[in-house]
This record gives sequence, C-alpha cells and structure tokens, in this order.
Amino acid sequence: MGKDQLRAKARRLIAAANELLAIAHELEASDGDGRSDEFASNHNIKDSPVWAEIARSTYRDRRRRGNIFADPALFGEPAWDILLDLFIAAKERKRLPVTSACIGAAVPATTALRWLTVLEEKGLIIRENDMNDARRVFVRLSTEGYEKMVAYFSEVSGDMRSDEEIGSPALRTAQ
Repeated sequence: MGKDQLRAKARRLIAAANELLAIAHELEASDGDGRSDEFASNHNIKDSPVWAEIARSTYRDRRRRGNIFADPALFGEPAWDILLDLFIAAKERKRLPVTSACIGAAVPATTALRWLTVLEEKGLIIRENDMNDARRVFVRLSTEGYEKMVAYFSEVSGDMRSDEEIGSPALRTAQ
C-alpha cells in the first residue's frame, strides 16, 4: 500500500473516530431516555453550525487586538481562548491535544495548564488519555461546557439580530 493510500485510510479513520466522539457527546448530553439534560431544556437553545465561524472570528479578533497594541498580555483571557479553541474543535469534530490547547491560549504553557485545571474543576472541560499514545492527552468541552458555549453564541447571535433590526429602519431613514 502506498503512502497516499495509507493517508487516505488514516483520514477516513480519523473522520470515523470524530463521528463516534460526536455521537458519544450527544449520548452524554442525554439522560439515557433520549431527553437532553436540564441546562439545555431550561434554556431552549438551538445549536448552529455558523457559530464555529463566529467563534473562529472571535478568536482571530482577540489575536489581532494583541498584535495591534503590541502586547498580547494586555488582553489576556486564557480561559476564554481555551474555551473558544475547544468549541471550534468540537464544531469541527476534531480532537485537541492538551499541548495544542496550551498553544491556543497564547500564554506560557504553565499558565495554560493551570487554566485547564480550573476549567476541568468547574466541569467545563474533560481530559481524555490517548489510547494509542500514552504520552498524549486530549482535552474537550464537557457537555455542560459545550452547552454554555452554545448558549453564549445563541445569545450573541440574538443580540446581533436585534441590532440589525434596530439599525435597518435608521439606515433607511438616513438614505
């Protein structure tokens, strides 16, 4: 088997593993009777694939701010950067190693690891050992963490729609 064939098979296996992770996430969110957990049902939130791009844009804007002001530490929010990174990974059905989450936080590794511990203690993220490589640990949003990110982007997108509705008549009047 050639390198290209091996890579194609590896990509298919990764896609299948990501799909299984998504199914596991959905099962974890239900209580076994097919009902979603209390947080989602109390908040009547609907997920949207668009929020991955909004999260990506939010993350880029955060990096841009630090670059323009020439001091990334000035706007440091490692916990938020980690949550954004993990939300994007979840939406793309990708697994994120702890090292990548640390890099995505744009802070020293020790600081990022401390924040990962805080987020884990708050029940927002879960660490999982890599079954194929004992040296690697993956991190992902917990069901609660994912639902809170969805709630955040749902509210933000609702605010954006409200702003557009308010702005439209004003723009028509100005024209």
